Amino acid sequence: MSRLYEALQRADQDQKKAQASTQEPLINAAVLPVLEEPPADSVHEGGIDDIAAHPWSPSLASFPTLADRGVGVEQFRSLRSRIYQARYEAPLKTILVSSGMPSEGKSFIAANLAMNLARNTVNNILLIDGDLRRPTLHGLLGAPDSPGLSEYLAGTVELSEILQRNSAPHRAEGSSKGSISRLTFIPAGKCDDNSSELVANHRMEQLISTLAPHFDWIIIDSPPVLAVTDAVELSRAADAVLLVARGARTPFDVAQRTQAAFSNCRILGFVLNDVKEVPRRGYNYYDYYGAVQTTAKAR
Repeated sequence: MSRLYEALQRADQDQKKAQASTQEPLINAAVLPVLEEPPADSVHEGGIDDIAAHPWSPSLASFPTLADRGVGVEQFRSLRSRIYQARYEAPLKTILVSSGMPSEGKSFIAANLAMNLARNTVNNILLIDGDLRRPTLHGLLGAPDSPGLSEYLAGTVELSEILQRNSAPHRAEGSSKGSISRLTFIPAGKCDDNSSELVANHRMEQLISTLAPHFDWIIIDSPPVLAVTDAVELSRAADAVLLVARGARTPFDVAQRTQAAFSNCRILGFVLNDVKEVPRRGYNYYDYYGAVQTTAKAR
């Protein structure tokens, strides 16, 4: 059995002990699929003894899904349910989150989707910052930004060096529930101008192949696809793509071009971010997968 799986199992046991002491039930855990034990598989990248722990500092300003109740919680819960429905239709584990242009909210959606899955399921979740041009996830989490994906893709660090978790069960400021110890994070790392070459060298597929048996969901944040080609390259490692548009801001033609850029991928649909009013049935702005009603700044 791999050392990585043993490390994850130890983290799960610690989480269960913490839950038993506080007697705080997991939301909707009974209705969601339970991750079966991954097959014994060796991790060839440097022998992982444990996942590095760092003191993260996420806040409700960046993660409305960490609140105990509210519109943001319900909307991300609805998005999570639709993601599970998509899994029933076809195998689904690794999801690339992208948008057409900057500032439409893809990083915000990716981070909160991963956090919602980690908070409300009994499974292990991996969040990867694949936006090597303008990484933001480490800032949202309050986590170290390196070493990360860019160093791994460049071959200068081992896989074991870029994985990190929160150092202790954490409850965000303003939240009374919801440990996030099941969330593992890979930051983007130190980035430069050669990101296109890095994401095109196929080491991303190797990373996903190695880690996939140990996680139930893998969420990858990517750069906006109409700005750079990195997202299309990264999509080769994903099972499907979830697109993000900003309500009343993203033009119809941008949404069309964004979808066309991933024509060779399984597209789950669009998430409308920063929506003030949920579109009515038959709304012809563009087809949408889910609407997130939030006043949080798009990222």
